[in-house]
Order: sequence, then C-alpha cells, then structure tokens
Amino acid sequence: MNITKASLSGLTRDEHDLLGSKQVPVEYYFGVHTMRALENFNISRVRLCSFPEFIRALAEVKEAAALANRDLGLLDKNIVEAIVKACGEVKNGEFDDHFVVDMIQGGAGTSTNMNANEVIANRALEILGHKKGEYRFCHPNNHVNLSQSTNDAYPTSIKVATIRSIQNLVAALKKLIAAFAAKGIEFADVIKMGRTQMQDAVPMTLGQEFEAYAANLSEEIERLEQNMKLLYEQNMGATAIGTGINADPDYPELCAKYLREVTGLPMVVSINMIEATNDTGSFVMNSSAMKRLAVKLSKICNDLRLLSSGPRCGLHEINLPAMQPGSSIMPGKVNPVIPEVVNQVAFRVIGNDLTVTFAAEAGQLELNVMEPIIVHSLFENVDMLINAINTLREKCVVGITANKDVCRAMVYNSIGLVTALNPYLGYETSTMLAQEALATGKGLYDMVLAKKLMSKDELDNLLRPENMVKPRKRMKE
Repeated sequence: MNITKASLSGLTRDEHDLLGSKQVPVEYYFGVHTMRALENFNISRVRLCSFPEFIRALAEVKEAAALANRDLGLLDKNIVEAIVKACGEVKNGEFDDHFVVDMIQGGAGTSTNMNANEVIANRALEILGHKKGEYRFCHPNNHVNLSQSTNDAYPTSIKVATIRSIQNLVAALKKLIAAFAAKGIEFADVIKMGRTQMQDAVPMTLGQEFEAYAANLSEEIERLEQNMKLLYEQNMGATAIGTGINADPDYPELCAKYLREVTGLPMVVSINMIEATNDTGSFVMNSSAMKRLAVKLSKICNDLRLLSSGPRCGLHEINLPAMQPGSSIMPGKVNPVIPEVVNQVAFRVIGNDLTVTFAAEAGQLELNVMEPIIVHSLFENVDMLINAINTLREKCVVGITANKDVCRAMVYNSIGLVTALNPYLGYETSTMLAQEALATGKGLYDMVLAKKLMSKDELDNLLRPENMVKPRKRMKE
C-alpha cells in the first residue's frame, strides 16, 4: 500500500540494516529503518506528518548539527551544503508526506529520528547528483546523524516544536481574551443577578462577568510563557546518555549557536547533560500549563451553556449564535454546540496531561523511553487547544447577544436584593424579610416600606441595582 503522495512505478531499491535487507520503492525518500517502523508501529495511525511543526524542528536540528560538524572539520563542505539544502526543503514542507512513522512508537523516538535522517540523506543524495539509497556518498547515520543520537536530537526537536506551538497557542488565546473583553464593554450596562452555588447572590453586570472571563484567561498567558522558557535548555552533544561520547568537546556550544541561528530561538546548552537526557520535567510543566488553560476554558464554556439555557425554561440571559439544528426529532431546538466541543477538548487535554505525567514518571536510569507518547500528547493538546480557542472566538463569543430585559427582571424579582439591606437593617431582620418574601411571594421593596423599616428615598437609593455592582460608601444613620 502506498502511504505517500508519490506515484509508484513498481521499481524498488535494496536497503539493508543489521536485521537484513528490505525492498524500498524507489520513489520513497525514507529507507529501511522507516519501513520496519511502519510494519511494527501501526498504533495510533497518527503519523509524523500530522504535526508539520515537528518535522520543521527535526530539519532545523539536523541543519544545525551539519553546520557544527562542518566547522569542526568532520563533514565535507559539499555534503554539508546538500544536507542544509535538503533540510531547507523539508522545513518548507516539501517532504511532509514522507514522514510516515506513527507518533506512538517503541525505541525512545529512534524511528522518528531515522525517518528524518533517511529523508534528508536521500534528498541530499539527489542534490549531489546521486540516486536515493547510494549511501556511500551521504549516509543517514554517518553524515546526517553525525555527532548525534536519538537521545539528544529527538528531545531537542520536540522542544523547538513545542516552543513554536505554544507561541501559536498564546497568539490564539490573546485574540479570545480580546473578544471577551470587547463583550465586557458591550454589556457594561446590562444589570443581571450574580449566582453562587447555583443560587441567587447579588447583582452585577453582564459586562463584569465577561470582563472576568478575559482576566481569567489573561493569567494563562504568563503561565504558558513562563513554562515555555524551560524548553530553551537542550542537550545536543549529549549523544547516548549525556557523557558526550562520539561528539567533539566543542560541538555542544557550536551546535547551540547554529540552532539559535536556524530557529531564531534562544536555545542554550544544558548545564548537566546526563540530567538533561533523562529528565522530562520541562514537558510535565508545559503539559500542566495547558491543562490549567483547558480547565479554565471548560469552566467558562459551562457558564456560557448555563447563561444561554432555555429559551423559555432556563436562564436565557444571553443568546449564543445558532450554528446548526439541534435535534433530529425536536423541531426548532438549537444546542450550544461550540461550548460543548470546547468542553470535550478540555477533557482530552486533561487526560493527555495525566498521560504525560505517567510517561515522565516511567523514565528509568539514563533515559526516558516514553518520550514518544509525551510528544504525541503535547502536540495533540496544542493543536486541539488552538483549534478550540479559534472556534470558540469565531463561532461563539463574537456573536453573543444579551437579553437585557430578562436579566433586569431577574434582578428585581430576586430575594438576593436583601443582601444590600443587611448593613442597615441587620442580618436577623434581613433574614426575616427574605423568608417572608419567599413564603408569601411579596416583593422586598413593598415589605420594607410597609414595615416602615426605611424611607422611600433611602430604599430607592439603596436598592437601585446600579448601586450594587461596585463598592460604595454606607449611608449615615
């Protein structure tokens, strides 16, 4: 079965590894190691090409390594130029469909690393004027993977890709925050009842409610950016376990220099390479930040669903944009489908965070072999969060409208108004008024006047909803 967009002629080339030989279609840029991975890891059916940012990062790491090896005199200039050009084409997405390995794999990411090595080597061979598979001129291991192992190139690529993905997430989140803030301004004069424990509390404005959503999410930008900085530390030159075997002493700093130039990110060499090779704490922290954001998004979407419930038998304080018919049996029903889908994304992100936690804990001795499930979870979370945030903003928040009359009527009919009387009449008297109002159905306003507890002017000023949505000086006796 053809797994790329390449048209197959039926011709193959013979490639071999320590397990023997395998026929690879001549059109494929990957080789024998990737072919074996395809046979062994049909797990999630989510392939590397599902995450172009990861492919780009893999190519950037290989390019930086080649340039460092050139400066150290370890790679021929012509081979380096071919590798760098091939990496440039990979970064541009020209070979995405040749990155075919399943995201979830055994081997601590070796299949991913070799998929990149083989694609880059075979494209470099073409640039040098040779055929794919003529590895004596440019070899996936001897040249593209020189001074590296999977255990430094793979996690470094993950970090570069995760940084960029989180930057995209922050950009999307800022737009959603701006949309909530704009609604806060639009609804600034809409008086409504605030609620605690699903019971009437005290008045507020709908604008205050939406401003709070904006403020709530704004906190997450700082958390995401703060944790993202942990990813700047990388271990290129650590090779297998962090001792630097098979790497020149000057290679780590030189590679970091080119990594900064190639990526535009402030990547630095880890202080302790052994620690950096076996530790996945930075991934745990970034996953946790995504989980926290997901929890907040889900809570806000719960609120939007409640506030829009009805239209006749719910709160019906706001209207969400109608996106599609809501039932195959109930005519006229429209459901809050956008908040619902964001809720579900949040559940998945929370679950993936637990997966990252278990995978990080499962590391043993000098390596954590569970990094593939960590990277799959991280990239899935970022992609889903970006899509969910954009969908929530575009298809829901910007189109929300307020039912002003419904909101105001609830305020005037609410027993919660008695809270404003408490400082002047005392808790016991206010409680008595609330109980009597509930029992008789009478309005608080009429009851206070009938009992001559306050004058009409005092009461009018005190119970004006607009006076109860912010702090104010108490009336003097």
